[in-house]
Amino acid sequence: MHEPSHAAPGAPRYTRVLSIAGSDSGGGAGIQADLKTFCALGCYGMTAITAITAQNTQGVRAIHGVPPQMLRAQIDAVVEDIGVDAVKIGMLATPEVVGVVADAIRRHRLPNVVLDPVMVATSGDRLIAQETVGALVAELFPLAAVVTPNLDEAGWLLGRAVTDPAALDAEADALRALGARAVLLKGGHLPGDWVVDVLALATGEHHRLESARIATRNGHGTGCTLSSAIAAHLALGAPLADAVRCARAYILGAIEAGAAVVTGHGHGPLNHGHAPLPQRAVGGAHGMP
Repeated sequence: MHEPSHAAPGAPRYTRVLSIAGSDSGGGAGIQADLKTFCALGCYGMTAITAITAQNTQGVRAIHGVPPQMLRAQIDAVVEDIGVDAVKIGMLATPEVVGVVADAIRRHRLPNVVLDPVMVATSGDRLIAQETVGALVAELFPLAAVVTPNLDEAGWLLGRAVTDPAALDAEADALRALGARAVLLKGGHLPGDWVVDVLALATGEHHRLESARIATRNGHGTGCTLSSAIAAHLALGAPLADAVRCARAYILGAIEAGAAVVTGHGHGPLNHGHAPLPQRAVGGAHGMP
């Protein structure tokens, strides 16, 4: 974990998770989904906003990138004062922004980095420039504890369509060969009544995670929410495989709880607050060890 220089040894504190991502004015994805997830899992959420979007359940209307120097200032301000136990990275629109984030991770030695290579919104709107894909792989893959692409993003990263359910293990290994320590390849875009995800670890071990598909139009922000939940569980001390399983259980509950609710006229959000946990201080005389 990264501790600010003034932190008193043994003082109670919250479990701190930083989201470096874009803002979703509709509240279902991006920074807004991340903060809801951190809160629901009992963590203290912080943000460094990479871009402002004008969007709702029907799509993205406009994107305005935050200047790289302002992004750097946000990260430095949070880390130097509050400290960080885990980081979730979402939408990074340009190579310059990728460079700022990679530099901050190295300078501050930020732990438990979860990289969600956000490229396309649920509505189908493209969110990053093509040249950013190469920068993500070169600069951030080696710094992340896990990378969490869906099948469309995996296809962009590998330069080929990923459509064969039987090949998910091999495709996850191919993604890890790009420089990632671990990869969670999300198979939710494949047809069928079951959703299969594959976690490929640095040891070469694979975990196949399967669950029944939940019928709903409310899938906006699922990728943001899952990666945020993984970061939260890593911050709370779970090993990666356990963090992924716990995060997956959380998001399945959030999808099911919000499946029938109508929000807007398009792809609605999950129910992030379906089973909230209290935010507790850890350490100190009155906290948990």
